[in-house]
Amino acid sequence: MRLLEGLRAHAPTVSVAGRALSAERLLSAATAVAHDVHGAATVAVDATPTLETVVAVTGALLAGAAVVPVPADAGPAEREHILRDSGAEVTLGNRPGPFAAPVPVDVGRASTGSGAGCPAPPGDAVAFVMYTSGTTGAPKGVELTHAAVEAGLDAVAEAWAWTPEDRLVHGLPMFHVHGLILGVLGALRHGSALTHTGRPHPAAYAAAGGTLYFGVPTVWSRVCAEPAAARALRPARLLVSGSAPLPAPVFERLYALTGHRPVERYGMTETLITISSRADGERRPGQVGVPVAGVRTRLVGDDGTELPRDGEAIGELWVDGPMLLRRYRGQPESAARTPDGWFRTGDLARVGADGWHRIVGRSSTDLIKCGGYRIGAGEVEDALLTHPAVREAAVVGVPHADLGEAVTAFVVTAGVPVGERDLIDFVAAHLSVHKRPRVVHFVDVLPRNAMGKVQKKRLAGPML
Repeated sequence: MRLLEGLRAHAPTVSVAGRALSAERLLSAATAVAHDVHGAATVAVDATPTLETVVAVTGALLAGAAVVPVPADAGPAEREHILRDSGAEVTLGNRPGPFAAPVPVDVGRASTGSGAGCPAPPGDAVAFVMYTSGTTGAPKGVELTHAAVEAGLDAVAEAWAWTPEDRLVHGLPMFHVHGLILGVLGALRHGSALTHTGRPHPAAYAAAGGTLYFGVPTVWSRVCAEPAAARALRPARLLVSGSAPLPAPVFERLYALTGHRPVERYGMTETLITISSRADGERRPGQVGVPVAGVRTRLVGDDGTELPRDGEAIGELWVDGPMLLRRYRGQPESAARTPDGWFRTGDLARVGADGWHRIVGRSSTDLIKCGGYRIGAGEVEDALLTHPAVREAAVVGVPHADLGEAVTAFVVTAGVPVGERDLIDFVAAHLSVHKRPRVVHFVDVLPRNAMGKVQKKRLAGPML
């Protein structure tokens, strides 16, 4: 099938947590899985960081089924919702479920065929139903077609000069777009060897000997905290960061230790990767680059008018391109797009005259309306993170009787004494005074999800 063309053409080795399969053995085991699930339109996969997951996903795709990755840590209620909502007829894995009969996956099982006889599904057939994080209600199933996944993977391959000569290394969750579609299907499509480290430990990254590394900001921060591991990445070709904004201090520290300015990129479950800096181009701290091939973007104000690309105006980012979702499971296609075909990301951005994009946060949590000003939480966080006493920072708007919302910071210190007034004055000296935090809370940790994104709705402060 087209999506897996690099697996047959270039025969890359796939390794997960120290266990490896040749392309031939992977195809053989996956073909056996395809026979097991033949006829099922939708197949769930218990997406653990294992070779079994790679074989299960490959096999289900060979069978022409839509693949539904189920998070490895999903609780009973979330799992029940995903299986019921997706309509999965079979679950591949070893965890029993109430709505789909579990079928175990054996990576050593051989098939009499190579999978070559499995017909390629049409481009508009659904390849994946990926469930969102559910921050605004129950998780929604995002339908991604074969054509969309192929377009998305080919666009990043062009931007990152990804070839069969690469060895991709990462340790990201296999139930997510970043870890599964980019991090597994990307390697299988482009024919590059894959080393999944099981978990993204700095020592495992250092020992892997890759040319191309994927990570989220939390991973890169931990790599920087172990200088020997970071320096071991110097022979690599490219380091890629995504799933959340990479703090500028981590960007600079990574460059100092590895010699690499990381490529940053922007995407969503619904859109795959739409914006990125390039392997052959400039990389700027705090900015995610320019649209990849085939993508258009708009910056839209509250009143629906398009905002200027002047590097100052903050608006909602709208995107359009061939890698976007078809629809949300169980909803009409029109519900996922504007009438003229744009997808509203819900993310706030600035766009410069040169086309470079800076993501400043989510419209639901990161646009703070304080005293008549529109303030992006991300720029306040970036300013705080340049203070030597600050290790992590999250900024939210808290209801305020006079200002509407007050800029409020939650800070994890780096073990250096610092006071609330010190940080307030520091931000006021670096940004406009009206952007300074009115309150700073010192906390031990910031709540994060599996991809390292701060869960701001779990941060709470009293009304001021």
